[in-house]
Amino acid sequence: MKKIEAIIKPFKLSEVKDRLIEIGVQGMTVTEVKGFGRQKGHTELYRGTEYNIDFLPKIKLEIVVIEEQVEKVIEAISGIAHTGQIGDGKIFVTPVDETIRVRTKERGKDAV
Repeated sequence: MKKIEAIIKPFKLSEVKDRLIEIGVQGMTVTEVKGFGRQKGHTELYRGTEYNIDFLPKIKLEIVVIEEQVEKVIEAISGIAHTGQIGDGKIFVTPVDETIRVRTKERGKDAV
């Protein structure tokens, strides 16, 4: 099993979620986060005063899938979230040693 964490632009969430459901993802955790990468934020003008916005709003998706689904999930997220502009996001894939469904005590693939 693998955990896929994706940081994407907020306005892409609905499209990404719909595509992930289409390819068989059964669950995900979504968190509103703030951060910056290479773009290092930006400057905004508000009532004549310039403000440096260091942390930009982003969405973090956390998805645990079986090994066979990893590439399909990566392709779905990167395909939908891509705008070609700076700040499109990142995808991280890490191994998951164990998964336990609390309600039924199922383990491994059955718990995903």
